[in-house]
Amino acid sequence: MEEGRLSYECGNHIDQVIKRYGKLTIIPGLTEHIKNGEFFTLLGPSGCGKTTLLRMIAGFNTIEGGKICFNDQVINDIPAHKRNIGMVFQSYAIFPHMTVRENVEYGLKLRKTPKAEMKEKVDKILDVVQITEYQDRLPERLSGGQQQRVALARAIVIHPSVLLMDEPLSNLDAKLRVEMRSAIREVQKQVGITTVYVTHDQEEALSISDRIAVMKKGEIQQTARPHTVYTRPYNVFVSTFIGHSNLFRGRLQEAKEGLKAVFADGYEMPLTTLGAEASPGMEVIISVRPEEFSIQPEGQGVRCRVHSKVFLGKYINYGLEFPEEMLIPDQPSIEFSQDLGHAEQILEVGDMVTLRPNPMKVNVFSADGSHSLMEGVVQNE
Repeated sequence: MEEGRLSYECGNHIDQVIKRYGKLTIIPGLTEHIKNGEFFTLLGPSGCGKTTLLRMIAGFNTIEGGKICFNDQVINDIPAHKRNIGMVFQSYAIFPHMTVRENVEYGLKLRKTPKAEMKEKVDKILDVVQITEYQDRLPERLSGGQQQRVALARAIVIHPSVLLMDEPLSNLDAKLRVEMRSAIREVQKQVGITTVYVTHDQEEALSISDRIAVMKKGEIQQTARPHTVYTRPYNVFVSTFIGHSNLFRGRLQEAKEGLKAVFADGYEMPLTTLGAEASPGMEVIISVRPEEFSIQPEGQGVRCRVHSKVFLGKYINYGLEFPEEMLIPDQPSIEFSQDLGHAEQILEVGDMVTLRPNPMKVNVFSADGSHSLMEGVVQNE
């Protein structure tokens, strides 16, 4: 076997990677596998280590421990300019004195690609990212979205082993971000390139990814498909970082069939979705997303008061007040999101209301919030 290469099991793998700055450990030993051709997103709050990890893959940051390999090749000691990697940054980093075509050609010229082959590759990628008509323009005559397409084309045209994208849409306005994330996803699938994408935007991650790795303090909390991360989060951090979750104190008790969760106000909710670890008497955290409530007659749910109301077009978002003993402390807000397409009753500020959590949709976590007690929930899928 050639030096610097692993068995086929290596693939695209990050194995026990460590990053330190002096005595400060940013990433304490992270392991992750990235599938060939997938759109893999690193998602987390600012300072969690996601960009640091991306820069380690790119070769811009040193690696203090562990191995990183792509296409079965360990790349730890390969200089950044010799790693076959494409990069798209938050700042477009395109050359202002070059036309669109010249910008896209740049990497191929460095590789001394023959002129005929270079023209063919550039023509194709300009068409894929839909900027052929702008090929003779200077960047100053392009919109932000068009400049981002140029940066994407320049990164892809060299046929890299992996495409790394660091918050590429954060400088665009909201409407253009939505348009460009769809374009990036479409281009990535058309080209079939393995992509590692960094963002702190949960909606962006959910809409664009094949799998999402949610990071906190240099550690991956859960890696799963977008639907799984949202509906069956592995722990309370994932539950509250991806979308909004209302967290209630509860206790598990025996029911006629299986177990039930009992809220602090006495409301009992039978559950059929708990895993083997769940047992009677356990103190738990019950997580309910705002859209998982429904208005019910008194006695058939948890009782609360509406203290705020925000009209959002298709939805109304209500801020709720519950007795303090019912809630896990230090939550920014407790919310109920009402779909107006199915609403039979509109609430007003000051109303008392009974809300029933959907027992098939709620998540139940250990009392310390470290892991899910739901059946079939995995930390890595």
